[in-house]
Parts: sequence; C-alpha cells; structure tokens
Amino acid sequence: MIQPQTIVRVTDNSGARIVRVFKVLGGSARRYARIGDEVACSVQTAEPRKEVKKKQVVHAVVVRQKKPYRRKDGSYISFSENAVVIVDRKKKEPLSTRIFGPVPRELDAKGYRRVVSMAPEVV
Repeated sequence: MIQPQTIVRVTDNSGARIVRVFKVLGGSARRYARIGDEVACSVQTAEPRKEVKKKQVVHAVVVRQKKPYRRKDGSYISFSENAVVIVDRKKKEPLSTRIFGPVPRELDAKGYRRVVSMAPEVV
C-alpha cells in the first residue's frame, strides 16, 4: 500500500533515486495505490546531470510493493521494497531507457506494455 508521504525508490535510470508520493491519482478521495496505479511524486534525491532534477514533480507507476498483492488465480505476490518507474502520463511510457529489477505481469494489462518490455524480469 502506497499512500501520500510514502518514500519510494525509483527503479529506472531517469536520474531520480528516491521520491516522495504526495498524491494517489485516480479519484479525489483515493487513499492507497497498488501495483499498476499512478502516483504524483516529488523528487527527493537525484543524480547530477540527468533528466530529472531534485524538487521536480513527476508522475510514476507503482511496479513493486511490500504488501502482498492478490492475483486473479488466487496466488499472492510481494516484493522486498516499494518501487516506482517515472512515466509520461499521457503516453504511458517511461522517461528512462532502462528499468532495473523485476516487475509484475499485471502492468501489461494496465497499459504499461513498454515498461514490461524494458524490464529484465517479469514475475
């Protein structure tokens, strides 16, 4: 469960390393984000000389969460960390050229086909 004020890791090479979620997108009273949901974030730490800078507001999609996520077949999946990938909200494509770590296959059904294709492992 990702909610406002949650600190999450960025798992791509856009330049941001750590971001703070300040809004879960998709409804006025939406409280929690799960895998495949979009969030608005503020960059807390960033690498120098990259596309994304500190204090910049970005949109991201949740690709990993610690809380177990129930799949349609009844199984559960969980990860060791909360992580996001920075995306262009209109195109649903990542701003980066690489994605690190595993991503769940549920992202493909939610329209993030490019994120799934760039990931080294799909679980």
